[in-house]
Amino acid sequence: MKFKIRPATKEDCKEISRMVMELAVYEKMSDQVKITHEDLERDGFCQNPFFECLVAEVPEEHKSTEGFTVVGYGLYFYNYSTWEGRTVYLEDLYVMPEFRGNGIGKGLLSKVAQVGKKKRCVRLNLSVLDWNTPARDFYIAKGARDLTDSEGWHFIRFDGQNLDNLANEAPED
Repeated sequence: MKFKIRPATKEDCKEISRMVMELAVYEKMSDQVKITHEDLERDGFCQNPFFECLVAEVPEEHKSTEGFTVVGYGLYFYNYSTWEGRTVYLEDLYVMPEFRGNGIGKGLLSKVAQVGKKKRCVRLNLSVLDWNTPARDFYIAKGARDLTDSEGWHFIRFDGQNLDNLANEAPED
């Protein structure tokens, strides 16, 4: 199947938002999605964007049963390792179920890696839910390492009231 990977535009945000919700439903966490397509537009297409995104698009003749031609996305951002330097973090990689198995996910992942390499990133990081064996197997087959067991890293998060409390404890300027 023919498809094209291209940088997302502001006009793609409704489609990306739709697929964010599809991914959240798959991950059994749809109640946790708080952002809207307007948030994506504001945060991804401003003077200093918080993220970048690639979309996968199929020709009109291969559109989804619902009529969509944007059938996948990879949303990523940059961060910094004090040990190794520039890194890219893949927040989401999603391909609509009816388009899986056609190389679209591999195309998105490879393109994010290519973008990162062009910006001199030394690694690509991502996280996967422990029960999502198909995704874990996909990444491992492409050469990723699962650091959970080998290095013992845990993801730690502050949010909501706990984030507010922590911020309120900051020393005065």
